[in-house]
Amino acid sequence: MNDLKLSPTEEDLMNHLWRLRKAFMKDLLEAYPEPKPASTTISTLLKRMQDKNYVGYKAYGKSRQYFPLVSKETYFAKHVKNLIRNFFNNSPAQFASFFTEKSDFSQEELQRIKEKIDEQLSQKK
Repeated sequence: MNDLKLSPTEEDLMNHLWRLRKAFMKDLLEAYPEPKPASTTISTLLKRMQDKNYVGYKAYGKSRQYFPLVSKETYFAKHVKNLIRNFFNNSPAQFASFFTEKSDFSQEELQRIKEKIDEQLSQKK
């Protein structure tokens, strides 16, 4: 995945594409709530996202079926790494400390997070 970030409107469109997996223009427009964006707006966003290598397409005559080139997990993981690098001195421990102390997680939610971490630790042995 390249280092070019998606804008908030591109991320919104990308979320629809991740959910749909493959979509023609009409499918993407239908995915938006009212008031729907203009098809020209969606076209422009798709073109920018193709240029950034986030979206590909397959042509069917004059129609194009779009699909993501980057998984949601890969995109999100990259942003979490950037967040840790830029705001937490590249320290996952500082991030975890902030994440657990400043959030309003219940004891049960924190326990589930701990179990996930313990799972990862046992897999890394």
